[in-house]
Amino acid sequence: MSIFIWTLGSFLLGALPFSLLIGKWALRTDIRRVGDGNPGATNVLRAGSRAWGLAAMFLDMLKGALPVALAYILYEIRGWAIVPIALAPVCGHIFSPFLRGRGGKGVAATGGIWIGLTYGAATVIGALGMSAAYLVGDNSGWAVALGLSGMGAYLALFLRDPVLITIWVVNAALVLWRYRDTLRQRPHLRAWIKRK
Repeated sequence: MSIFIWTLGSFLLGALPFSLLIGKWALRTDIRRVGDGNPGATNVLRAGSRAWGLAAMFLDMLKGALPVALAYILYEIRGWAIVPIALAPVCGHIFSPFLRGRGGKGVAATGGIWIGLTYGAATVIGALGMSAAYLVGDNSGWAVALGLSGMGAYLALFLRDPVLITIWVVNAALVLWRYRDTLRQRPHLRAWIKRK
């Protein structure tokens, strides 16, 4: 019963559309009409505010990090019991009932849950992989895929915990499914690389 309550609470927290709310309250804009139409932090940035974009990204990460860190670190819920709790914020973000199931892509929430599960180590590796891919290429889906791959390699090489690897597999599948259209496109090098 307690695992169900933890999972439900994590899902509902993950479902809170902070980026959309920031867009409406702070920027007077429906960010779903900006960029790719995704109700996520990137479109807050595209709507014209770097500061509010960073705030939205922080809140989207926090809603993943907070419940997972509390469950995993403070309350020491380990083993297979942590799997639904850890995946719930990402599922809530992607399939938000507050947005009729049309939530964001789950990248920031993913970073948050891995802060809670690995004290941030996997999140840093994922961010470095994404940043490197964004630096040389223009395809966000492939950048996310590279970041997730780096996280998976870290888990497989250094932690070797089947529970964490299971969480990563499902997490990666959910996020990459949201990027499926972008992943069908070939990545292209940035102009500054082509000039060299």
